[in-house]
Amino acid sequence: METANSSNILSSTFYLTGIPGYEEFHHWISIPFCLLYLLGIVGNSTILHIVWTDPRLHEPMYYFLAMLSLTDMGMSLHTMISLFRVLWSISREIQFNTCVVQMFFIHTFSFTESSVLLAMALDRYVAICHPLQYATILTPTLITKIGIAALLRSALPVIPNVARLAFFPFCHSHTLSHSYCLHQDVICLSCADTKFNVIYGLVRITLLWGMDSLGIFVSYVFILHSVLKISSQEGRFKALNTCASHICAVLILYVPMIGLSIAHRFAKHSSLLIHIFMAHIYLLVPPVLNPVIYSVKTKQIRQGVLCLLFPLKISSSVM
Repeated sequence: METANSSNILSSTFYLTGIPGYEEFHHWISIPFCLLYLLGIVGNSTILHIVWTDPRLHEPMYYFLAMLSLTDMGMSLHTMISLFRVLWSISREIQFNTCVVQMFFIHTFSFTESSVLLAMALDRYVAICHPLQYATILTPTLITKIGIAALLRSALPVIPNVARLAFFPFCHSHTLSHSYCLHQDVICLSCADTKFNVIYGLVRITLLWGMDSLGIFVSYVFILHSVLKISSQEGRFKALNTCASHICAVLILYVPMIGLSIAHRFAKHSSLLIHIFMAHIYLLVPPVLNPVIYSVKTKQIRQGVLCLLFPLKISSSVM
């Protein structure tokens, strides 16, 4: 009985990993991570502030952009604390319940970001292919429903995976290979039959990301078909230019995502540094680069950022 209790206590604690082999440099390594997290949080907060305060940006495209920024911040905040606890040598321990909650939010926001990118692709499709009906189709009520549906569609399928972890014994090593909890990382430590979690997780990823990527692809097929009908080259370029930021955001999310999935499925015996590097790219690059891309490529957002940075100069130039 005593052994069983001690086993349960042990299985309730996991140990996070920083950058193996570079432990003495963790404090220095934390500096670029700190700057990247700060850039991501400040950038996404700035976009949310601009969209919220500027009545001219109360349009479907910018509402979806605000959803993307919220999702990016959700992904950043739920990994930031545990990462810096490890890099600053505060503690490598993470309790099982905390690990499960962190895992749930990481995977939920990851799927939500993909769903929001699908919604943004549909927004571009309606704007380019049906411009006269744009405001009547994408009403604020419909946008709200799309946002709620994207969140529920992403959160509910994650629950079976994380709920089953409560019934798994963890009799192997309790050391995770990342500085935060990922489902595919945790189940590798279980000595129970994890076949359901593996198959269900693979089906869930295939269906959700597959449907989103297919929807995005089909939207751009229709967009391209509509753009090619525009007679002037300038008109075609202008129409496609409105999609440039979204295409970059799609690539920024899906390329690291696919890379991380391939590394976990087919490169299990490769260097642990590769897995850690891919995971950090997957979770850090979208929140950091999305605000930069939309600030550079979207005139209204760029003007809003300049107004925040140089309010007197911008106001005087407008006058």
